Amino acid sequence: MKRRIILIGLFFCAQYLLHAQKQDPHISGTIIDSTTREPVSHATIHIKGTNNKTYSDDKGFFTLSYQGNYPVAIVVSYAGMRNQEFSLQKNGEEISIPISSTGQMSEVYVTAPDRGLTAFMDASVSVEYMGLQQIRNFPAPNPYNGLQTRKGADAVISSLTFSTISTRGFNGSGSSRVNQLVDGMDNQAPGLNFFVGNFVGITQLDMESMELLPGASSALYGPGGMNGTILINSKNPFKYQGLSILIKQGMMHVDKSQRDKVSPYADYSIRWAKAFNDKFAVKIGAQYIKAKDWLANDSSNYLRMGNTGHVIPGTRATDPNYDGVNVYGDETTIDLRKFLAGSLPGDHPLMKNPIMVSRTGYNEKDMIDPETKNIKLSGALHYKLSSRVEAILMGYWATGNTVYTGNNRYALKGINIGQYKLEVKSNDWFVRSYTTQEDAGDAYSATVTAQYVNEGWKRSFNPADIPGSWYPQYTGAFMQALMGGAPMAQAHQLARAFADRDRPLPGSEKFNQIFQQVSKTPIKDGGGLFLEKSQLWLTEGQYDLSNKIKFADLIVGGNWKKYVLNSQGTLFIDTADNITFDEIGAYAQIGKKLFNEVLSLSFSGRYDKNEDFKGKFTPRATALVKVAQDQNLRFSYQTAYRFPTTQQKYIRLDVGDYTLLGGLPWIMDYMNVAKHPVYEMKGNTPNPEAYVYKEFKPESMRSFEIGYKAWINKKILIDAYGYLGKYKDFLGRNVLLQPTTGEVFSTVVNSNTEVKTYGYGASIDYKMNGNYSIFANAYSDVITDVPTGFMSFFNTPKYRMNAGFANDGLGKSKKIGFNVIWHWQDGFYSDGDLASGAVSAFSTIDAQISYKLIQSVMFRVGGSNILNHYYQNSFGNPKVGGLYYMSLGIGLN
Repeated sequence: MKRRIILIGLFFCAQYLLHAQKQDPHISGTIIDSTTREPVSHATIHIKGTNNKTYSDDKGFFTLSYQGNYPVAIVVSYAGMRNQEFSLQKNGEEISIPISSTGQMSEVYVTAPDRGLTAFMDASVSVEYMGLQQIRNFPAPNPYNGLQTRKGADAVISSLTFSTISTRGFNGSGSSRVNQLVDGMDNQAPGLNFFVGNFVGITQLDMESMELLPGASSALYGPGGMNGTILINSKNPFKYQGLSILIKQGMMHVDKSQRDKVSPYADYSIRWAKAFNDKFAVKIGAQYIKAKDWLANDSSNYLRMGNTGHVIPGTRATDPNYDGVNVYGDETTIDLRKFLAGSLPGDHPLMKNPIMVSRTGYNEKDMIDPETKNIKLSGALHYKLSSRVEAILMGYWATGNTVYTGNNRYALKGINIGQYKLEVKSNDWFVRSYTTQEDAGDAYSATVTAQYVNEGWKRSFNPADIPGSWYPQYTGAFMQALMGGAPMAQAHQLARAFADRDRPLPGSEKFNQIFQQVSKTPIKDGGGLFLEKSQLWLTEGQYDLSNKIKFADLIVGGNWKKYVLNSQGTLFIDTADNITFDEIGAYAQIGKKLFNEVLSLSFSGRYDKNEDFKGKFTPRATALVKVAQDQNLRFSYQTAYRFPTTQQKYIRLDVGDYTLLGGLPWIMDYMNVAKHPVYEMKGNTPNPEAYVYKEFKPESMRSFEIGYKAWINKKILIDAYGYLGKYKDFLGRNVLLQPTTGEVFSTVVNSNTEVKTYGYGASIDYKMNGNYSIFANAYSDVITDVPTGFMSFFNTPKYRMNAGFANDGLGKSKKIGFNVIWHWQDGFYSDGDLASGAVSAFSTIDAQISYKLIQSVMFRVGGSNILNHYYQNSFGNPKVGGLYYMSLGIGLN
């Protein structure tokens, strides 16, 4: 009986196990690297033709529920690369799947060209890409700057934590001709008008990819996409799970040419992500950067008129009207004849010509705290409402100190910026709403602050107290020296020494007291402080109808955008109340493959309306022709536009020796031209006729491009392009003189001629045996037909080149890696609101060596600009030297 009971029990157990297997069959296996044979984590595995998918864990293992027939096709993708398909023949078979985890660009899928998933080889316009492997192995500390090594791109470095990526010319701090989207959010600060992509946003540990779309892109990405679009994408917590830590410790200023001693560099990052089940996942991240920043220390003498000018001979010792490029406070200047008129007759030799004298200024190191800090916090909640629909609540926030170059050098001290998004998306559509909230904190203008520090110590001229004012004292000492027989140059030196006696030295108690008072006083009240708390609100949606209709691929979308400008009169004309305005847009794209996919055509169009301007329509047409296996030609006609930025419309800012104004009609009332006419300056000469206001328009352009791409023997990738661009109503600035008041203004105006640009670029990537890889690229951009005296701010070298040599798996154990990248760019003339001048050609080398201690633990030694050749890529910006570091990455994914 006992034996019978045991047999019956075993029978029912067997039936239960069989039933359980039938109810929950699964596919399991391991993903391994085809070259190193090591496990590949975070690969995506799904059943072909279904939404049933999962991800490989840190050991490369995956398991996937499946109820269906065999054989079954399994599709594996990794880090955005081309899908790789495998067949499983029978149930219960545990498989080992080898994939290429370090594939070439030819294997990548990108989203930028068409707002949808497109194979890199099939992109109908130029696109550059940095994936997970390139980001992880980029030798410089900040992978954001890696985009500079892609053809067509440039970087402008205002400070250690403030870089701006631009394409095809018109480079500057916070370029407004390039869209930059972080997880779909426009990260241009709504009031300060610069991109904050490397100050707030995705940390290196959470960055999955960066895509750069050079050229016009307004047809799909809206206003601002005149010269390109940058997409930066973070990691999905369902796919990339676990704890990751990255510790970088390094040093800067090793030759002590800018700072008194070698200074440390610290960069600490952490990321944690967890999928609690198939529906809910969370991630959080943080980063802390601290270092002594690069220094802008150009002491060249600068002759300026408004926002125009040029370098001239002279120093503080030889020129009484000296104005150093990166010396602040010496912008205050007065003609001494104003003080001599009461004591000298009109025909006296000294009264015949202007005697311009400037106040003594302070160097940048005296006005800006050299210690840069950047704290980033980020987090996201992901919830799958169904197998096809996912909801995301996401936020990025950052604070710290950095420096930005505009019409002044701005110390962004205690600035904090946040971006917050709610999104619901599926494979075919998305709806998202997000907001950007900025707070300038204790940000101040170095120029204006230095001027008011001088005034706080001793007024330049005070009619109520003439003996105690600086210029009257200077004038008296100057005349006394001349009457004593001193030569003119010596008389000026003696006069300055007398007027500057007891001047507070930087770092002294008196200086610090005045500086703190001025830097905490708003600009409108006689200080240097910005009170900037502007906002952006945006809602947008897109639907890909390609699965709904059969004859073509169709995408439609639209957005609503609202700006709220709040500077309390310190930046905009919002003294009485906030400035608000709306912007709406809608777009559509249709594509069709013909002749057995030999020809691919697409047509796009977008309409946008800003409250202050007429609506704008921008079409785009592209064609891709497959001329041979893995070879194609691409052709595109693209149009783009940009509405003037918030500052170009509403700015009213005293920048020291002139006042910046926007371009809308209110400026004429502000200047009171009915009573005090203004005259446009051409060089140093005003036009004879009074300035007449002209309609202020959005800037637009047309671009024609042809490109060629080839993937040879599955190892060599060649990509080349040439383009021609034509700009209409080009936005720039003029200089207006008001003779009756002596004031100088700079307003935003449109060019009355068509400005043309053209350029070309080519690159080659070669994946060699033994896990070696090399790349090289070269590109050029040129501008023509710029009106005489019109500042285009093109600011681009004619020629640039990059090259690299790398291996991420040397030796039998594949634990050692290296990466070396060389960058060179030609010299050029740089136009800037702060100053204009020549930028010298330079080259840099970034390099690193890595060693994998164990799986997911990596040690690196490297540096950027390792030869420590100081360079600047924009006039008036800091000169960047070498930065050397060691890093330890734990749990990298």
